[in-house]
Amino acid sequence: MLLAIDAGNTNVVFALVERGAIKARWRIATDPRRTADEYAVWLSQLLSLEGYDRAVVSGVIIATVVPRALHNLQVLARKYFGGEPLIAGEPPVAWGMALDVDEPKSVGADRAVTMIAAHALHPGDLIVIDFGTATTFDLVDYSGAYKGGIIAPGINLSLDALVTAAAKLPRIAIEAPASTSVIGRDTVSQMHIGIYWGYVAMIEGLVARMKAEVGRPVKVIATGGLATLFEKQTRVFDVIEADLTIQGLAMLYDRAHIAG
Repeated sequence: MLLAIDAGNTNVVFALVERGAIKARWRIATDPRRTADEYAVWLSQLLSLEGYDRAVVSGVIIATVVPRALHNLQVLARKYFGGEPLIAGEPPVAWGMALDVDEPKSVGADRAVTMIAAHALHPGDLIVIDFGTATTFDLVDYSGAYKGGIIAPGINLSLDALVTAAAKLPRIAIEAPASTSVIGRDTVSQMHIGIYWGYVAMIEGLVARMKAEVGRPVKVIATGGLATLFEKQTRVFDVIEADLTIQGLAMLYDRAHIAG
């Protein structure tokens, strides 16, 4: 099996993948100080709970947007899984897609991997919305080239900023308001409306502007942990693909081995 690791700003996701199928996944808070040994103890216990032994892992691939976390993840692969991990975006793991933007080297590994999977699974022009620490909107054309996108604060960041800056506002759960009314009658309901419906309005507005600029039919794909939070309240998504990043990592791993 393949151990695919997606190290993001908020969480590190570990997934076991067999022939493209995700068999298990776990996440832990991102902490660049966490050692390979600490990862190994935690991961070994979770593997055991799912009925797996470390020996089932025959390869490791890592995508990270947290450079300080990479070293310990590499040590984890070498020391506990017996091999050199592949790093997404570094030889021999080429993207295999055109990054048609002004600063291609600045494109995050997670975004590139997600777009690779989206293009492999869906033909035509695509807008890929990834709900993570930041919410990103990426345009992939029919040829699979990345044409650019948008980076917006994630909904959790937006709420954190609001609560931190306004001393009297309480911390609330991020969830769809009970009512579709956008006129709140108390502080908490007004916050829910502002955060949730304000975010829906941002998503719909940015997608509409992107579609108008493209001028061709575009499929909208949502991914990331919070994608389902908005699924029932907007028609802007054509499909939700919960595991695009992990799927993209598995595809990159397979390509590297075929090319090798």
